[in-house]
Amino acid sequence: MATGDLSQTTVDVLAIAAHRDDVEQTCGGTLLVQQSLGWRTGILDLTQGESGTRGTAEDRAREAAEAARILRVAHREALDLPDGNVENTRENRLKIAAVLRRLRPRVVILPYWQGRHPDHYTTATLGYESCFAAGLSKFDLPPEHGAPHRPYKILYASLYADVRPTFVVDITPHIETRLASLLSYRSQYGNQTTGSALFVPEDDIRERTFSTARHYGLLAGVRYAEPFVQKEVSLVDDLMMVPVQSI
Repeated sequence: MATGDLSQTTVDVLAIAAHRDDVEQTCGGTLLVQQSLGWRTGILDLTQGESGTRGTAEDRAREAAEAARILRVAHREALDLPDGNVENTRENRLKIAAVLRRLRPRVVILPYWQGRHPDHYTTATLGYESCFAAGLSKFDLPPEHGAPHRPYKILYASLYADVRPTFVVDITPHIETRLASLLSYRSQYGNQTTGSALFVPEDDIRERTFSTARHYGLLAGVRYAEPFVQKEVSLVDDLMMVPVQSI
């Protein structure tokens, strides 16, 4: 599933995730912030959802398209990596690198590199190595995939990680829209008996979503926020302009 003209679309910010609905949970509000600032946003889902406890790949495709509309992303597509068995292989790096060369994002958002689900933490490493490979002039990709391209910034969405974030993004104006994008996945979050021990009850989703965002917002003095980690040290030009009060 893809939205937009694959031959023409480029994006400024690309969120890469293992599963349809991962982005909505971890950085959907941030994509809305970036879009509101005039940047083109996109989502690359690596799997299609064929192995999920709830729903089918076809269900997830329809729901992802609706979520993409709500998040106002310029482009969304899904690869065909096996759901539940995402592996860091050369073949998979080629697939992701081809998308990176075509979409040419400046910023890539990946899942945090530790977590419960193997697909998530594997995607962190696979995504990073694909970003590196996409910039190699002699990497084994046909010319039709575009010229070599390496994103400038790689960020890790750390919402579910037990780690202090490098920074948070204020998503307060977009918190309701973020929730609406997540609730597009009725096959996953609608009340049902299948997988009830694994999934958050529908009545609790709003409370959990808002309370988590509230926690990260309090760290930086805003109401609702999403957390991120970066591996490199940031550079400050003017100490008078560093945000967030210390005491």
